Amino acid sequence: MNTLYTIYLVAPLALISIVLAAIWLDRWSVPVILIAMGGGILVGRDLLNWWHFDNVIWANHLANFALVFILFQGGFGIDRKVFRRVALAAGGLATWGVILTAALTLLFLWKILGWDFQKACLLAVIISSTDAAATLSILRRYALPRRLSSSLIIESAANDPMAVLLTVVAVQAFTQGAVASHVPLILRFLWMFIMGPVVGWAMARVALYLFNILRPQERSHYYVLFFGVVLITYGLAEVIRASGMLAVFIAGYIMGNRYFVHKHGIANFFSSFSSIANICMFLLLGLLVSPKGLSQIWADGLILFLVLTFFSRPLAVLLGTVGMKIKPRYLLFMIWAGLRGSVPIVLATYPAAAGMPGSDVIFNLVFFAVILSVLIQGSTLGPVARRLKLLSPRGVPDPLYSLELFTMAPSDMDLVEVDLPETTATRRPRIQELKLPPETVITLISRGAHLITPNGPTLLHSGDRVTVLTHHQNEKNVRDAILAFFPEKEPPGLSAPPDPPPDTPAT
Repeated sequence: MNTLYTIYLVAPLALISIVLAAIWLDRWSVPVILIAMGGGILVGRDLLNWWHFDNVIWANHLANFALVFILFQGGFGIDRKVFRRVALAAGGLATWGVILTAALTLLFLWKILGWDFQKACLLAVIISSTDAAATLSILRRYALPRRLSSSLIIESAANDPMAVLLTVVAVQAFTQGAVASHVPLILRFLWMFIMGPVVGWAMARVALYLFNILRPQERSHYYVLFFGVVLITYGLAEVIRASGMLAVFIAGYIMGNRYFVHKHGIANFFSSFSSIANICMFLLLGLLVSPKGLSQIWADGLILFLVLTFFSRPLAVLLGTVGMKIKPRYLLFMIWAGLRGSVPIVLATYPAAAGMPGSDVIFNLVFFAVILSVLIQGSTLGPVARRLKLLSPRGVPDPLYSLELFTMAPSDMDLVEVDLPETTATRRPRIQELKLPPETVITLISRGAHLITPNGPTLLHSGDRVTVLTHHQNEKNVRDAILAFFPEKEPPGLSAPPDPPPDTPAT
């Protein structure tokens, strides 16, 4: 098929169709990545045959390119204050939880089911991480306890580098014949795991210095500079054989928690760019999938999904959170919310890119298991949360309006968004009653479909999103001053004491 025809007609039509389908299917919590994969399969070689693409090497390179920005955005969006509150649970599941999931999956597939060791090992490490995009797109629809939802979102955003690291080490071990020698393998893993964050930290500090010193007046220069920083962070780490993916994730986390010139503009730009990269990547990966090939491996794919969902994930969560005093119903929901998604499918291209035999089977098995995870687990998260009594009576919908602060010079002023929870309190405060810090002003109130211009006598309502301009060090005081009028009844956090006895009303 003509290349220009594909680029300027087929690809744009596919992207537009994906967005239209995503808007329509949003009511059923269907993640856009699943729709993008379906679009790739539809226009691919086995169905409409509008776009024939089977170059796994190029798919791997393009998917890696997209994954660099997706992981950077994942780190950039993790708030340090939120992370500290759930660090033990979320950080643990993002590191040793991934290792436990991979080890338990390998053990079951290899020792109990008798699968080939190489096949079982590759499948175990590739599919060991949960997916941030799928998890966030589904959890945002439900009014879950803050610490529970934050833990799951941070885990899914932070566990991708560990899965990438395990997969790279496993592929190199099998292709370079290093399986028999454990010492070089362990040293290689430690080097990648230690030096990746070092490179990420160093490049983040350099980037922060450049942004605050150079201060170009042309906004587009910030985006180009940032684009280059992300790519060179990954490149430098890979040159010294460290983990480039871990480096960009750490760089994103550090920069996301520092103030620098034009931060809000860059955050918006990269959020949009990572979404575009995510959709394009899954459209491309869908082109690689052969429905005929899936029909030959569906039984093994179902087994992989069942082992992962009902054996590996539950044990990994239970073992990885020992001693953290997490409530049983929280644990049950954390187990069921371990959705698989983008990263496992990208990692499934690594064996093929390395020329390993049987790589097409690996890719199809991972693809099939991910589809089952998104369809079955993703579509039932709401009913499961409701059954476990984790949902608030009403959730706060996403606001339809927001303000952004674009700074072209160093400043410690920032916009703080405060979501007012649903509460049983009958008294609604006026803005003039709030004891806000000096040099603080409420700039916008978003209330459903309405935009409220704030002034002294304006009443605040439950469900409002209040946007405040203040010095960034005053964020906590601003939140405390506003939320003092809106006491929220919420279950205790992840490190709360055990559940009360049966004859005592639960919190």
